[in-house]
Amino acid sequence: MAPLEPWEKALIDGEAFSSSVHGKIACQDCHQGEQSADKETAHTDLIAYPSDNPEAACGECHPDLVSAAKTNLHTTLAGYWTVLETRGVSADDPHAEEMFGNHCTSCHASCGDCHVSRPTSVGGGFISGHVFEAEPSMTNNCTACHGSRVGNEYMGKHDGLKADVHFRQGRMTCTDCHTGHEMHGLTANCQDCHEGPMDSQVAPEDHRYDGLQIPSCESCHASVAAGNDGITMHEQHPGILSCQVCHSVSYTSCDGCHVSISEATGNPVFATEGSYLGFYIGKNPLQSYARPYEYVPVRHVPISPTSFDYYEVGMVSNFNGRETWVYTTPHNIQRNTPQAESCESCHGNSAIFLTADKIAPGELDANRDVIVDVVPPLPR
Repeated sequence: MAPLEPWEKALIDGEAFSSSVHGKIACQDCHQGEQSADKETAHTDLIAYPSDNPEAACGECHPDLVSAAKTNLHTTLAGYWTVLETRGVSADDPHAEEMFGNHCTSCHASCGDCHVSRPTSVGGGFISGHVFEAEPSMTNNCTACHGSRVGNEYMGKHDGLKADVHFRQGRMTCTDCHTGHEMHGLTANCQDCHEGPMDSQVAPEDHRYDGLQIPSCESCHASVAAGNDGITMHEQHPGILSCQVCHSVSYTSCDGCHVSISEATGNPVFATEGSYLGFYIGKNPLQSYARPYEYVPVRHVPISPTSFDYYEVGMVSNFNGRETWVYTTPHNIQRNTPQAESCESCHGNSAIFLTADKIAPGELDANRDVIVDVVPPLPR
């Protein structure tokens, strides 16, 4: 993503913005400041990012969406704490709070980061001259944050690997699958599909892989899920394999990361040991009604027992509390893949299964529920 010139970041399209709904609202209503031709006076008590306080800036016109901010993972970053606390990092620890503030909160996204500007974590700047876009831009908003893995995989930016078939042939954007309901963290209403009591609402979960699998491949490909589309492999593996087991290709994994000191600024920064492409099938650590599969692709995440020792030695006190090879849903779907070429591509092929010999000795205990002890043999 090309950086914006400084003047581009602040340029307001007077004609387009003034004719929009938000253009009818006085600047001071959101940004405060004072009405004046003098720049210094006009910027008195200026609020540069009003939607960092959504209740005050957006709540009057969008009360339903603002009220959901407390359950919106983009706002709360609860998914981070979910995995950190499982590994023994306490949210009540002042050292952990300092670490989180320095390294994690930059991923927090406000309303404006999705609808009017690039996220502040990637430099900010207006996308359409301050015009608010109802649908976020895939490149300027979604993959600006989710680019290193999801964006690069989906748009085929890895050498020798094609873009996801949904992007390559369908030109689908992120919001074609990830709706505003999901992105805003709104409660799921059972009555949308089923008749039932008035209180049949399910609150959003505190991690993207908790609760219902929405969206899911099966939502659009119902005949495949049912195993009645005439394809033998689909008929033989219903519910046993996640769709990505057969239809993903190599994706990014990362090794450990540690807090180090930046030579340029002297500030603490994360330093990742390295990333690499690979494809591994593991046992499903999140097996449930919503994710019934026995086998799923797994991706290595960058965590180690000493990741946060800069702030407090031993902060990761329960390293084995969560797997380091995690359930993943790569965004690089292909109709034809190496593992779908024949039965022998998977059965009896230990190279693509996460066996114990592929795991660092210090991580064996953490991944006991993911390791494939016996590679599925060739069917007789």
